[in-house]
Amino acid sequence: MLDKLFTSKTRIKLLLKLFLNPEVSSYLRELSSEFSLSPNALKEELDGLSGAGYLEKKKKGRYIYYKANTKHPFFPEISSIVRKHMGIDRLIDEIVNHIGKVEEAYLLDDYAQGVDSGLIDVLIVGEVDITKVLEVCRPIEKKLSRKIRPMVMTSEELAANRGILDKRPHWKII
Repeated sequence: MLDKLFTSKTRIKLLLKLFLNPEVSSYLRELSSEFSLSPNALKEELDGLSGAGYLEKKKKGRYIYYKANTKHPFFPEISSIVRKHMGIDRLIDEIVNHIGKVEEAYLLDDYAQGVDSGLIDVLIVGEVDITKVLEVCRPIEKKLSRKIRPMVMTSEELAANRGILDKRPHWKII
Protein backbone atom coordinates (compact mmCIF):
# COMPACT_ATOMS: atom_id res chain seq x y z
CA MET A 1 0.00 0.00 0.00
CA LEU A 2 2.66 2.54 0.98
CA ASP A 3 4.81 1.67 -2.05
CA LYS A 4 2.03 3.01 -4.29
CA LEU A 5 1.89 6.28 -2.33
CA PHE A 6 5.65 6.76 -1.87
CA THR A 7 8.16 5.73 -4.50
CA SER A 8 11.17 5.80 -2.18
CA LYS A 9 11.64 2.56 -0.25
CA THR A 10 13.92 4.43 2.15
CA ARG A 11 11.19 6.99 2.87
CA ILE A 12 8.72 4.17 3.53
CA LYS A 13 11.14 2.55 6.01
CA LEU A 14 11.60 5.88 7.78
CA LEU A 15 7.86 6.53 7.99
CA LEU A 16 7.22 3.04 9.37
CA LYS A 17 10.03 3.37 11.90
CA LEU A 18 9.25 6.87 13.14
CA PHE A 19 5.47 7.12 12.74
CA LEU A 20 4.46 3.68 14.02
CA ASN A 21 5.55 4.77 17.49
CA PRO A 22 6.07 8.53 17.55
CA GLU A 23 8.02 8.36 20.83
CA VAL A 24 10.90 6.58 19.06
CA SER A 25 13.87 8.69 18.06
CA SER A 26 16.91 7.50 16.13
CA TYR A 27 20.14 8.92 14.78
CA LEU A 28 21.62 8.55 11.30
CA ARG A 29 24.14 5.75 11.86
CA GLU A 30 21.63 3.74 13.89
CA LEU A 31 19.07 3.96 11.08
CA SER A 32 21.73 3.27 8.46
CA SER A 33 22.73 0.07 10.23
CA GLU A 34 19.13 -1.03 10.84
CA PHE A 35 18.08 -0.45 7.21
CA SER A 36 21.39 -1.63 5.67
CA LEU A 37 21.68 1.63 3.74
CA SER A 38 24.47 4.11 3.24
CA PRO A 39 24.34 7.11 5.57
CA ASN A 40 24.40 9.47 2.55
CA ALA A 41 21.24 8.03 0.98
CA LEU A 42 19.49 8.05 4.32
CA LYS A 43 20.60 11.60 5.19
CA GLU A 44 18.98 12.91 2.02
CA GLU A 45 15.61 11.41 3.01
CA LEU A 46 15.93 12.58 6.63
CA ASP A 47 16.76 16.10 5.47
CA GLY A 48 13.78 16.11 3.10
CA LEU A 49 11.33 14.90 5.74
CA SER A 50 12.68 17.21 8.44
CA GLY A 51 12.81 20.15 6.00
CA ALA A 52 9.12 19.63 5.27
CA GLY A 53 8.41 19.59 9.00
CA TYR A 54 7.40 15.91 9.24
CA LEU A 55 10.38 15.07 11.48
CA GLU A 56 11.90 16.88 14.44
CA LYS A 57 15.69 17.07 14.72
CA LYS A 58 17.34 17.28 18.12
CA LYS A 59 21.07 17.41 18.73
CA LYS A 60 22.33 15.36 21.68
CA GLY A 61 26.08 15.41 22.05
CA ARG A 62 27.56 14.70 18.64
CA TYR A 63 24.44 12.94 17.31
CA ILE A 64 21.33 14.37 15.68
CA TYR A 65 18.21 12.41 16.62
CA TYR A 66 15.14 12.32 14.40
CA LYS A 67 11.58 11.60 15.46
CA ALA A 68 8.07 12.16 14.13
CA ASN A 69 6.80 15.70 14.57
CA THR A 70 3.52 15.10 16.39
CA LYS A 71 2.64 18.79 16.08
CA HIS A 72 2.67 18.74 12.26
CA PRO A 73 -0.86 19.13 10.83
CA PHE A 74 -0.47 15.94 8.77
CA PHE A 75 0.87 13.84 11.64
CA PRO A 76 -2.51 12.19 12.47
CA GLU A 77 -3.07 11.23 8.85
CA ILE A 78 0.45 9.88 8.27
CA SER A 79 0.36 7.97 11.56
CA SER A 80 -3.03 6.50 10.64
CA ILE A 81 -1.78 5.42 7.19
CA VAL A 82 1.27 3.74 8.78
CA ARG A 83 -0.85 1.94 11.40
CA LYS A 84 -3.29 0.78 8.71
CA HIS A 85 -0.41 -0.44 6.55
CA MET A 86 0.95 -2.44 9.48
CA GLY A 87 -2.51 -3.66 10.48
CA ILE A 88 -2.30 -2.24 14.00
CA ASP A 89 -5.66 -0.44 13.72
CA ARG A 90 -7.42 -3.62 12.58
CA LEU A 91 -5.78 -5.67 15.33
CA ILE A 92 -6.79 -3.25 18.09
CA ASP A 93 -10.34 -2.82 16.78
CA GLU A 94 -10.85 -6.58 16.70
CA ILE A 95 -9.38 -7.10 20.15
CA VAL A 96 -11.34 -4.28 21.79
CA ASN A 97 -14.65 -5.20 20.16
CA HIS A 98 -14.59 -8.98 20.61
CA ILE A 99 -12.75 -10.22 23.67
CA GLY A 100 -14.16 -8.66 26.81
CA LYS A 101 -13.39 -5.65 28.96
CA VAL A 102 -10.09 -4.19 27.74
CA GLU A 103 -8.66 -1.45 29.96
CA GLU A 104 -5.31 -0.92 28.21
CA ALA A 105 -3.32 -2.38 25.33
CA TYR A 106 0.38 -2.07 24.57
CA LEU A 107 2.57 -2.89 21.62
CA LEU A 108 5.81 -4.39 22.90
CA ASP A 109 9.36 -4.83 21.69
CA ASP A 110 9.98 -4.53 17.91
CA TYR A 111 6.75 -2.80 16.90
CA ALA A 112 7.00 -0.45 19.87
CA GLN A 113 10.37 0.59 18.43
CA GLY A 114 8.93 0.97 14.94
CA VAL A 115 10.56 -2.19 13.59
CA ASP A 116 8.44 -4.44 11.36
CA SER A 117 9.88 -7.81 12.36
CA GLY A 118 6.80 -9.80 11.37
CA LEU A 119 6.05 -10.65 15.01
CA ILE A 120 3.60 -8.36 16.81
CA ASP A 121 3.82 -8.60 20.60
CA VAL A 122 0.75 -7.13 22.27
CA LEU A 123 -0.13 -6.87 25.96
CA ILE A 124 -3.84 -6.68 26.77
CA VAL A 125 -4.88 -5.52 30.23
CA GLY A 126 -8.35 -6.21 31.56
CA GLU A 127 -10.87 -8.94 32.19
CA VAL A 128 -10.15 -10.89 29.03
CA ASP A 129 -10.33 -14.55 28.05
CA ILE A 130 -7.04 -15.59 26.41
CA THR A 131 -8.87 -18.25 24.38
CA LYS A 132 -11.01 -15.54 22.77
CA VAL A 133 -7.92 -13.43 22.14
CA LEU A 134 -6.28 -16.31 20.30
CA GLU A 135 -9.47 -16.94 18.27
CA VAL A 136 -9.58 -13.27 17.22
CA CYS A 137 -5.86 -13.18 16.41
CA ARG A 138 -5.77 -16.16 14.03
CA PRO A 139 -7.71 -14.59 11.12
CA ILE A 140 -5.98 -11.24 11.65
CA GLU A 141 -2.58 -12.94 11.35
CA LYS A 142 -3.57 -14.26 7.95
CA LYS A 143 -4.79 -10.84 6.78
CA LEU A 144 -1.66 -9.07 8.01
CA SER A 145 0.84 -11.81 7.10
CA ARG A 146 2.33 -11.33 10.55
CA LYS A 147 2.40 -13.47 13.68
CA ILE A 148 0.63 -12.00 16.73
CA ARG A 149 1.87 -12.98 20.17
CA PRO A 150 -0.67 -11.80 22.75
CA MET A 151 -0.14 -11.58 26.49
CA VAL A 152 -3.08 -10.99 28.86
CA MET A 153 -2.93 -9.51 32.36
CA THR A 154 -5.42 -8.13 34.83
CA SER A 155 -4.81 -4.58 36.02
CA GLU A 156 -3.57 -6.02 39.32
CA GLU A 157 -1.04 -8.25 37.53
CA LEU A 158 0.14 -5.27 35.48
CA ALA A 159 0.63 -3.19 38.64
CA ALA A 160 2.63 -6.01 40.23
CA ASN A 161 4.78 -6.44 37.10
CA ARG A 162 5.04 -2.79 36.04
CA GLY A 163 8.81 -2.76 36.49
CA ILE A 164 9.21 -5.57 33.96
CA LEU A 165 7.01 -3.80 31.39
CA ASP A 166 8.86 -0.52 31.86
CA LYS A 167 12.16 -2.24 30.99
CA ARG A 168 10.80 -3.53 27.68
CA PRO A 169 10.17 -1.18 24.74
CA HIS A 170 6.45 -0.49 24.87
CA TRP A 171 3.87 1.86 23.46
CA LYS A 172 0.41 2.27 24.98
CA ILE A 173 -2.14 2.16 22.18
CA ILE A 174 -5.33 2.26 24.25
